[in-house]
Amino acid sequence: MVDASTALRRSPLHERHEALGAKFAEFGGWLMPLEYAGGGVVKEHTAVRTGVGIFDVSHLGKVTVRGPGAAEFVNATLSNDLGRIGPGRAQYTLCLDDETGGIVDDIFSYFHDHDHVLLVPNAANNAEVHRRLEAAAPDGVEVLNHHADFVVLAVQGTKSDEVLAAAGLPVGHDYLTFVETEFAGSPVVVCRTGYTGERGYELIAPAEVAAQLWDAVMSAGAAYDLTPAGLGARDTLRTEMGYPLHGQDIGPTVTPNEARLGWAVGWKKPAFWGRDKVVAERERGARRKLVGIKATGRAIPRPHMSISLSPDVLLGEVTSGTFSPTLKQGIGLALVASMVNEEAEVSVDVRGRREVFQVVKPPFVDTSVRES
Repeated sequence: MVDASTALRRSPLHERHEALGAKFAEFGGWLMPLEYAGGGVVKEHTAVRTGVGIFDVSHLGKVTVRGPGAAEFVNATLSNDLGRIGPGRAQYTLCLDDETGGIVDDIFSYFHDHDHVLLVPNAANNAEVHRRLEAAAPDGVEVLNHHADFVVLAVQGTKSDEVLAAAGLPVGHDYLTFVETEFAGSPVVVCRTGYTGERGYELIAPAEVAAQLWDAVMSAGAAYDLTPAGLGARDTLRTEMGYPLHGQDIGPTVTPNEARLGWAVGWKKPAFWGRDKVVAERERGARRKLVGIKATGRAIPRPHMSISLSPDVLLGEVTSGTFSPTLKQGIGLALVASMVNEEAEVSVDVRGRREVFQVVKPPFVDTSVRES
């Protein structure tokens, strides 16, 4: 039998993960670590919340926009306003469909200078984001697909500064800023970003130095109990923060108004893809919204479970759901009718049983993501 995983892309650190006994799963066309031997999701999750963990997230997309007016072009297409920030800063933004206002992808943009912006889309959407930008780019602006050319490591947790400093990398810069440095003769971007809610950094470096960089950080982290963590723990960590996942909580049929991501839209900008649609929807009010839900009992929500006020009043469905290792209870995100108020109690159909959940505003836990 042919192993289906052979058709999947692999991280440049695949052999390192195998040596650590990783259990692998498919993520956006890549074969990536889900969890590691001797650890497991709860242990890896807890290590990030209480100490420090390291993730390989090289499956994330990488699209470079270069040339005269590159930043101006990005600003006229993606939702957020680069005018709110300057070079050396990162920003969460959205690629919206111009016809529907739906979310094609959510992206981190790294504003190097007015002629250079690095975009990090989700793995499954990298090609589509690249295609749309390349098709719209004016003369002189290049849109380059570097999906497999870089390694991305996320060092996350309260001890992340100590680990990276011990590895000789710059730390201490503000949240949503980045510093360009060198490692083994290659350029490395050290970003104060992450998807866990804890203080941490993401390292973007050429794939050819991936193993050296991983080894250096792992060696430096030994004194701080640095724990390799897989994408299973990354998912529980982001759910505790209420961070949406494209393909589950947001997608082409969900607008930023429905996802409550209006803060990632430059409403005063004269142009961005989907502007007319989302402005009109904002004025009339979205018909549904993304909320947090927390179990009042022992139930654990899962995607596509229906949510109702009674058997006859369907409100929506769960989009993400998990057991929170921090809270020791079931939590999730859900798309529900806009009429639903925070603190309301709703019923979730958990395998045929009506379980009571409370509607809450994420995050579900207090974290250190913005600590200076």
